[in-house]
Amino acid sequence: MLSAAATARRLVFKSRWRPSVTASSSVLRVAPGNTIASARLPSYPTRLQHTAALLADEKVPESIDPLDRPLAEHAVISAFDLFSIGVGPSSSHTVGPMRAAKIFVVDLQKHDLLEKVHTVKVTLYGSLAATGKGHMTPQAIVMGLEGSDPETIDTGTLPSRYQAIIDTKHLTLGGSHRITYDMDKDMLWRWDQTLPTHPNGMRFSCFGENGDLIATNEFFSVGGGFVVNEATKVDENLYYKNVDKEQVDAARLSQTHGAEEPSDTSPLDSVFGDSASESAPRGNQPPYLFHSGDSLIAMTKAHNLTIAQLVYENERHYLTPDQIHDKLMRIWGVMDDCIRTGVATTETTLPGRLNLKRRAPMLYKRLMRGFYPSIAAAAQPLVRPPDLESGLDIPLSTQMAIDSGLLTPNKPLVLQSSRSSSRVVGSFNHAVPPMAPRKTVFPGMDFLSCYAIAVNEVNAGGGRIVTSPTNGASGVIPAVLKYIVEFSSHSNDAVSVDSLTAAAIGMLFKRGSTISAAEGCQAEVGVACSMAGFAACMGASPEIIAQSAEIGIEHNLGLTCDPIDGLVQVPCIVTLECNAHILTPLFTAAQLAMASGGVFSVTLDEAIEAMRLTAKDMSVKYKETSLSGLATTVRIPLSSPAW
Repeated sequence: MLSAAATARRLVFKSRWRPSVTASSSVLRVAPGNTIASARLPSYPTRLQHTAALLADEKVPESIDPLDRPLAEHAVISAFDLFSIGVGPSSSHTVGPMRAAKIFVVDLQKHDLLEKVHTVKVTLYGSLAATGKGHMTPQAIVMGLEGSDPETIDTGTLPSRYQAIIDTKHLTLGGSHRITYDMDKDMLWRWDQTLPTHPNGMRFSCFGENGDLIATNEFFSVGGGFVVNEATKVDENLYYKNVDKEQVDAARLSQTHGAEEPSDTSPLDSVFGDSASESAPRGNQPPYLFHSGDSLIAMTKAHNLTIAQLVYENERHYLTPDQIHDKLMRIWGVMDDCIRTGVATTETTLPGRLNLKRRAPMLYKRLMRGFYPSIAAAAQPLVRPPDLESGLDIPLSTQMAIDSGLLTPNKPLVLQSSRSSSRVVGSFNHAVPPMAPRKTVFPGMDFLSCYAIAVNEVNAGGGRIVTSPTNGASGVIPAVLKYIVEFSSHSNDAVSVDSLTAAAIGMLFKRGSTISAAEGCQAEVGVACSMAGFAACMGASPEIIAQSAEIGIEHNLGLTCDPIDGLVQVPCIVTLECNAHILTPLFTAAQLAMASGGVFSVTLDEAIEAMRLTAKDMSVKYKETSLSGLATTVRIPLSSPAW
């Protein structure tokens, strides 16, 4: 268990300047004898300098400590930082550590230190150490050290590559320099300690042939695959998803208000295809730098934009319209493929000691019986099998049935029924009679739940996934998008509207609170419930969308993260059932907000602040450490890794 003092040292990224941190600190601390001039980042303004500038422009009452004055930060990041392609099962314990390891290696290469390295020591702290083995953290780190990236790594070869490193006790650093690496000796697990900045801390140190320290660095995986360290925790935009810091757009080096107001040219020019607006907008920052829900709504009103349109215009600062469209479709394609993989897999169990059975394939088969009665009938095909040679378009539901093995093209479908008679439970000779068993039929909602479970089973198996906003909640938004496309909109326009709207809400949570399960699952599934954007696809106004997001998080405050055996599997409160279960209140939140007529008592900003305070006060036992809750009441031994 982490000490109270260690817990108290956790840094909340938001409102206060930390005198020990300067943005000009070295990214890589190079040992004496290896120091080179390029080992330091360019100097960016520190929070103290920003605060001094604020004080010069605006008088502060003498009773307020200037260092306690909040910095005017905006929440704007790229939607494609919030929605990024990676691997399961965890964005903070798998994707983040893999990125951190690769960043460390890239820094060594830039400083011409890679060839001097004989071995690397990795120390994991806090939540990373407590549940890292179940979250595939060791695999992620060694893959990152070998130069792999979460978006492009072949997930099918990951287990064999990892096993080869264990067997040979060697890895290829950066893909070019072979070093010795003994997993039992070179990866240390400090689950009883935390580093001051964040519970998900890790330290990388590399040594020469004589055992001399060459360089060391600490990284913190703060949720959603985002990685920061001492040099970037003030303005964490410095890293985001880019491993090469020199390729980061200048607007992402600082998250402070330093941009001019949008130009007189209307942003709607791009919406209607004005040729003068085809290229990305110029300037140091995106045009609409909202910092709160209220400012976001105010900007949509002032410029006559929807939330999705506003985020789109911000994206045009980094990308062209064609690039934005391609990236959105790429993300949706990965989500859709993930659903198909989840319902069509032939694997029956998930990895890990729990031997948890996969449920998505069977759930999907049961649902498809409603579309194909012959599956439930006795030896008589009632539906003509699809003819792929006819040249006609095959419905998507039929294609998914073919992919999952339910239908065989050009062949009759014959399957014996396995139905058993229902049995009434209870006494008939009673004043309160028993009820006969019956099935509820909500096809749309049933498919919605099946889609969410399918995605999360792929995630739990270490498959290709989209962080949305995290891997632990990666089933919610894909399921909503699939539902909208299949049952409501039937257009890819809904993908853009939903994704961009969800990104705006996610940015507010990331900047105002957290999206890390190390602060409870409220930061994963709770935030995803707010982000889902269903109200936007139903034509709701920005005010109603914000109210729907508030309702979504309000009733998920305090949601804990207590994974059994450190696996992203069994607890309803973590992933599989929770992603499916949360969809009903998600739709209810949208319906309630749309029926409210704009009358509400709690704002989205107030709910986000309440979540931040709840996360701060929550016991460390319920913050992805497997120290309490279901992780201790369910009789399965906790796999505590050796030091």
